[in-house]
Amino acid sequence: MTNIWMHIGAGSFHRAHQAWYLHRLLKEVAAEQWKIAIGGIRNDVVPLLTALSQQNNEYILETVSPQGVREYEKITSIAKVLPWDEKMTALIEQGAKEETKVIAFTVTEAGYYLDTSHNLDPNSADIQTELKGTICTIYGAVKAILKERIKQNGKPVTLLSCDNLRHNGDRFRHGFLQFLELCKDQELIEWVKKNTTSPNDMVDRIVPRPAADLAPRVAKETGFNDKAPVMGESFIQWVVEDNFISGRPELEKVGVEMVKDVQPYEEAKIRILNASHSCIAWAGTLIGLSYIHEGTHNPDIKKLAWNYVTQDVIPCLTPCPLDLEDYRDVVLDRFGNPNIQDTNQRVAADGLSKIPGFITPTLIGCYDRGKEPKATAVLPALFFIFMEEWHHGRLPYEYQDGILNADTMHAMFNSADPIAIFAGDKALFGKIAGKAEFVTLIRQTVSELKNWINSAK
Repeated sequence: MTNIWMHIGAGSFHRAHQAWYLHRLLKEVAAEQWKIAIGGIRNDVVPLLTALSQQNNEYILETVSPQGVREYEKITSIAKVLPWDEKMTALIEQGAKEETKVIAFTVTEAGYYLDTSHNLDPNSADIQTELKGTICTIYGAVKAILKERIKQNGKPVTLLSCDNLRHNGDRFRHGFLQFLELCKDQELIEWVKKNTTSPNDMVDRIVPRPAADLAPRVAKETGFNDKAPVMGESFIQWVVEDNFISGRPELEKVGVEMVKDVQPYEEAKIRILNASHSCIAWAGTLIGLSYIHEGTHNPDIKKLAWNYVTQDVIPCLTPCPLDLEDYRDVVLDRFGNPNIQDTNQRVAADGLSKIPGFITPTLIGCYDRGKEPKATAVLPALFFIFMEEWHHGRLPYEYQDGILNADTMHAMFNSADPIAIFAGDKALFGKIAGKAEFVTLIRQTVSELKNWINSAK
């Protein structure tokens, strides 16, 4: 019997990361009986699912090293493509089956609708829509799947977040149970507590949106006219808490690190890689650059990221089982890969979720240690200037943010003191929001950065 790993979120990252590991496992272990069923929550997934269905659920993954070495592999781990409809019929049907042992998902940081206290935001428009009966978030989708699963067999299932969210399994589980409380579904709450687990995990591979030249290059190199190719860097990592309630693939056989505690890995990755990535994207955009590698090769921008990690993050995370200085250097080397062609637009997205998730813990950690976080303050200050450009319609691309309230943001910049409002936002900065020393630091940093931006353009 084939065991199914159902994945919600058919985007490039899953297909270049988790699907790759399961593909490798199928090749390495002939008796392995795990395959993927893939689907999505929103209707923008339809073209991709259609393309995959038309090519036997297979696609090409192109990887490229910092030295420019490109390799191509046909990924064959997807057994089923689950067609989308508003009622999530195929997702619910597959998730309810006993053969589905793991329900995993990649819905971006904003897709969890959590505030800085990591509680579900009940006032979110999407959550409110869902409480009225329309599925549009991971919470509503998983609720519907589990209700049907209880009807059909009631077998336990693992719920696995694969997003760049600190303690992602714990955070999803907490948000999901709060959502069920809003739904007043005590019976399902008790079932979830007894019959599901939500392991934490840390995922890492830079996977840009597929560029226009990817499909022609794949066709030329492989002879496969792929309508759904993906590309990513050659580096890949996956660290997973070994807490699966209904069995799991033997992922350790293909390099996945199965551990008791993911925290040291995810903390280093989120604060060093993810936050620095955003820093480079916002700064690069503001001086007229389009790609991450361009910003990384700019000495001023690279120094902003290097200073942030070296002066503030490493002291906050020490002691650590990882060599943090080496990790910093590897990360910046990866960002400088010109062959990835990762856009500032992709990495700059969802800043309103990334600041509290990736950056604020270091700000708070510095203050708690009695140190002013000058190097870290650069990151939210860059975002402030970035959003000021958005406010004036001067960004070179459309900014995408799952929790952006455009009216509120415009009102902030139309106010007498936008920086005070920004630095006083508890949703972004938690317990340091509005503190005089922090507001002053952001004010000074914004001023200094604007001078640099004007001279660098």
